[in-house]
Amino acid sequence: MFPFIRLAKELWLAGRKAPLAQLTDTHVSQHICWPHDLDVFLELNNGRALTLYDLGRIAMAKRAGLIEVLRREKWGLTMAGSHVRFRRRIRGFERFEVRSRAVCWDDKFIYIEQSMWKRDGECASHVLYRAAVTDRNGIVKPPRILAALGQDLVSPPTPDWIANWIAAEATRPWPPMQG
Repeated sequence: MFPFIRLAKELWLAGRKAPLAQLTDTHVSQHICWPHDLDVFLELNNGRALTLYDLGRIAMAKRAGLIEVLRREKWGLTMAGSHVRFRRRIRGFERFEVRSRAVCWDDKFIYIEQSMWKRDGECASHVLYRAAVTDRNGIVKPPRILAALGQDLVSPPTPDWIANWIAAEATRPWPPMQG
């Protein structure tokens, strides 16, 4: 079940922080791994980790002004792809932070990077998302989104690791084989 109470808390906290000056600024949120977040090995469940990343992205979008733009324009926000890397366990009742930021964009998608950091400074996981804003006609192009945000930004250069992922995704068959 989606953690709606946690979402309300994150939106409330994001509303009390200073707005992000631009879409590429980093939003940091604090979290605790509760018992209902655990898997059978008593560590943060990988599916719940993605849900907690959702909370960080939504709070980041609020601080960047995107939530208000989505409501005003009647746009939606969807994830069009992701790639995650897990490296360290987060155990029950452990505190950690999620860092979220838009890295760059192309003609369709905004690429968002998020990471979970343990209190000892170790990175537990890292995820790259390909996000799309949509309206009833399909994908809303990033320049239109930035204009609605009142920002006139050119995308930062796409890092090689993101460009390589984009290229690899272009070779991936869709729909996948049924087998």
